[in-house]
Amino acid sequence: MESNKRYTAAGTDIEEVKKKNAASGLSYNEVKRQLAEMHQNRKK
Repeated sequence: MESNKRYTAAGTDIEEVKKKNAASGLSYNEVKRQLAEMHQNRKK
């Protein structure tokens, strides 16, 4: 086990969470932005 790993107070591995978030797809805000762009394109 690496000693330089960082954990939250609850014991969550911060780097592991970052990796999973990066691989999980679009964020909520990214989806909202894409939907807004699609809506704008339909109005043209």
